[in-house]
Amino acid sequence: MNRLDWALLRSFAAVLDTGSLSSAAAQTGSTQPTLSRHIRELETALGVSLFTRSVRGLEPTDAAVALADDARRMDMAADALALKASGHAQELAGTVRVTASMVVANLVLPTIIAALRIEEPNIQLEIVASDSTQNLLRRDADIAIRMADPSQNALVARKVGQIPIGLFGATSYLARRGRPMTTDDLADHDIIGFDRDEGILKAFASNGLNLTRDHFPIRCDDQMVSWHLLMAGTGLAFAQVPLASAQPSLEPINVGLKLPLMPMWLVMHEEVRTNARIRRIVDLLSEALDAWLRSF
Repeated sequence: MNRLDWALLRSFAAVLDTGSLSSAAAQTGSTQPTLSRHIRELETALGVSLFTRSVRGLEPTDAAVALADDARRMDMAADALALKASGHAQELAGTVRVTASMVVANLVLPTIIAALRIEEPNIQLEIVASDSTQNLLRRDADIAIRMADPSQNALVARKVGQIPIGLFGATSYLARRGRPMTTDDLADHDIIGFDRDEGILKAFASNGLNLTRDHFPIRCDDQMVSWHLLMAGTGLAFAQVPLASAQPSLEPINVGLKLPLMPMWLVMHEEVRTNARIRRIVDLLSEALDAWLRSF
């Protein structure tokens, strides 16, 4: 047998892990026709069938399952090689991919990115706005701004600070519905809650208030939608204090709730910390985010 094309094995691993050509294409940045062709070429080279179609998507055959671990190891080795090569780049030019939560990407980063472009005009920036944790090993992003302690191995993390969370209401809403003074008063108000996420329920539970999702007449897991609902005067909502305090139309609701601080971390893979452009952006982000937190 001739040496297998590494690209075919990487496509195979992606389809195997995601269960469909469309999901694998989104993960790899390839196209469905290309992935389909790679699978056919690999099946021809190996002389076995690797997938069968079902209502659930592409089901791996026994032959595919037997090859899975080897293909995944080769895929991880390719990622590790790319990371190490990237770590040796010393030019302050090229692309840096930054991921952050929807709220931070929309409400915090724009002014910071504008300043970064003036500081380093030869560095191109790609912003991934997502509340899902991006895989830094697979280079889904070079730098992550995370609101929880990093858990992946081989990551270098720098804690920027902690963000207080508070309950807020728009002046228009409070003028219409009144201003709650105690936690009991909250029962007479519309509170914007999460749909499937249980974060707000846990926050209330830690304050001795055992609520269910039915206590929230407006529910949404997209935090940017929740922010706009708050700004529109739809109801009360939890928000990052630095962001909400900067809005003249929002007022804090002080009813004695004790809420945890939310940490902010800058994270990158240890293999790219020597990459000059990535390191430069990390330093500039750290400085800017620290200044933003200290300004409130």
